[in-house]
Amino acid sequence: MSKRKTMPTFESEKEEMQFWEEKDSTEYLDWSKAEKVVLPNLKPSTKTISIRLPESLLHSIKIEANKRDIPYQSLIKSWLADDVKEAASRKG
Repeated sequence: MSKRKTMPTFESEKEEMQFWEEKDSTEYLDWSKAEKVVLPNLKPSTKTISIRLPESLLHSIKIEANKRDIPYQSLIKSWLADDVKEAASRKG
């Protein structure tokens, strides 16, 4: 494609997200000229959730986290990530 469309301006991030959900970026960008970017300090977006656990399970998790000297929430995230990764590799 020789002629690219002009990149529009957006009033909000929501408007931009909706635009890119409906449009093909190759009409606006020449991806062959893209350069690899490394963002070493970028933290992944997180979402706070609420989960109900039996008190005895939470107590056991806190004990295990204490043994490892990490916050119990971090231990739970680690276990969940490991399990999801393992499940994906079994499917793959």
